[in-house]
Amino acid sequence: MTTATYLTLNVRREGAVLVIGLNRPDKRNAFNRVMINELAAVLGMLDRDFQLRAGVLYGEGRCFTSGLDLPDVVPSLQGGSMQIPDGGINPWQVDGQRLSKPLVAAVHGKCLTLGIELALAADVVVCTADATFAQLEIARGIYPFGGATLRFPAVAGWGNAMRWMLTAEEFNAAEALRIGIVQEIVPEDTHVRRAVELAQVIAAQAPLGVEATLRSARLAQRESEASAEAELVPTVVELFRTEDARIGMESFLTRRTAQFVGR
Repeated sequence: MTTATYLTLNVRREGAVLVIGLNRPDKRNAFNRVMINELAAVLGMLDRDFQLRAGVLYGEGRCFTSGLDLPDVVPSLQGGSMQIPDGGINPWQVDGQRLSKPLVAAVHGKCLTLGIELALAADVVVCTADATFAQLEIARGIYPFGGATLRFPAVAGWGNAMRWMLTAEEFNAAEALRIGIVQEIVPEDTHVRRAVELAQVIAAQAPLGVEATLRSARLAQRESEASAEAELVPTVVELFRTEDARIGMESFLTRRTAQFVGR
């Protein structure tokens, strides 16, 4: 089943997984205003569509993304806004709204600046062995404004994050794995397939439980552990009352694969 046609994206459904390809290969998948708006709209659709339970994000061509198409986007930034369309979700999820469903990123080739921040905004990241990363903003007279200053230290530790953000130097897939930017390194040309496999495993789980897990972890990260702790028991009590909890218990007792319905 296909979705709408986009100018800068390739989008398809694989069961309950929405697979999103950045599609400006002649520009190394650099984000212009059209791509930002289209990706925001697609992420909003992923969030709202009851039939979709997870997403995958990858890049067409030779690399994941080289970051921003600065000549195209700078006028909007100087105006103080990314101009996310109504109903869309900021691709870097730095304006207070996060996806309620898991996103798996599949990285290959160059992953520069806002590309790293896309990976940091995802929930699971796989990359090819030849992938390289660089947080180049300070070498261009600006700084990482897509979430790296918030998430890179939380994921990699202060010293590791500052090592790469403050030098603008390139690091490889092995280093990305070591510091936790990626979770798995895969052979060349298998990254999208592997990301879809992981997303489909996630999509087979109880969607209300998946969303509650993301919400709890993000609450602890954004506010405090105490805020998340206060919601643990009330949330699980609500989940115990759902049809999916009944299905999960029957699956446990009968040893049959659960077919969750999201209710």
